[in-house]
Amino acid sequence: MLAACGRGEQTPAPPAGETAASDPATQVLQAKASPTLAAVRARGYLSCGVHPGLAGFAFPDDKGGWRGFDVDMCRAVAAAVLGDAKAVRFTATQAQDRFAALSGGKIDLLSRNTSWTFARDAGSLDFPAVAYFDGQGFLATRALALATADELNGARICVQAGTDSEDNLAAYFKSRGLKYSAVVSGSEAEARETYQSGGCDAFTADVSALASARSLMNNPNAHVILPTVISKEPLGPVVRQDDPAWTDIVRWSVYALMLGEELKLTSETVAKARDDSQDPRVRRLLGVEGNLGPLLGLKADWGFQVIRQVGAYDEVFRRNLGQGSPLKLERGLNALWSAPQPGLHYPPPVR
Repeated sequence: MLAACGRGEQTPAPPAGETAASDPATQVLQAKASPTLAAVRARGYLSCGVHPGLAGFAFPDDKGGWRGFDVDMCRAVAAAVLGDAKAVRFTATQAQDRFAALSGGKIDLLSRNTSWTFARDAGSLDFPAVAYFDGQGFLATRALALATADELNGARICVQAGTDSEDNLAAYFKSRGLKYSAVVSGSEAEARETYQSGGCDAFTADVSALASARSLMNNPNAHVILPTVISKEPLGPVVRQDDPAWTDIVRWSVYALMLGEELKLTSETVAKARDDSQDPRVRRLLGVEGNLGPLLGLKADWGFQVIRQVGAYDEVFRRNLGQGSPLKLERGLNALWSAPQPGLHYPPPVR
């Protein structure tokens, strides 16, 4: 018999015929009350704040419906808590008012290219999970033939007001003794238009936002994203800090997408997997055994609903940002830890 020793202590497997819910470590856990969850269920829909228009991430289509990677994060939460990924009402939020909308209760969740930083986390905000690993870069015309951002010394650089990009830009140029003139715009769209009309020499924002902006330009091939990345920008949904149970719900809704990919599930195969799979990891995620959902006030099949209605993470990425989209971004850091070319996504186990 193995001896128990501090962190090396091993929890024995449940006896035959029992599930993970029989584990003593699981039995002591009780469902935590979530005022946000109660409010969402009472009104029958999730209120989610998104970017007013960022191709690939959040934008209204020609029928008025919302689409994009950040939109799908909202839909995943709705599928988990309401069993209906379509039960979401979207609120377009500008960078300057996004946090006020969340803290003031106008929205239940903010899913809008927002970076997890020390100051924000230490304040009144919680960041349940990183959904997309990004970094700040620079977009310039191909005709300039720039190799790095350091060649922008003395340039006019477009940047959006009310974002970390302003501070990152200033810090990068100051640390290298370089000069620049900031051309500050009130929105991403305004910054893009100013850049495209020649009002500045380069446009700086998160690389994903630059790819989005380039896809909307008159001649996308005339512009290049420079290889220089000047910051770390872990992006993901944001919630209020006063409801830890809601933070957990949003966290595991995002992780369900990643675990779906890790376990090779898709929106098309998940129903069959629920019926046929003997893999305990699959069965716990899909609610066949373990009955873990109620620990967060959710139904047992919460993970199944997320994957069935929204897809696994690779499906979400492909259709919005990857090869199935105009952006055609590579997975890069946003690949799973277990991928042939490993990335940073490492979802914790459901057990």
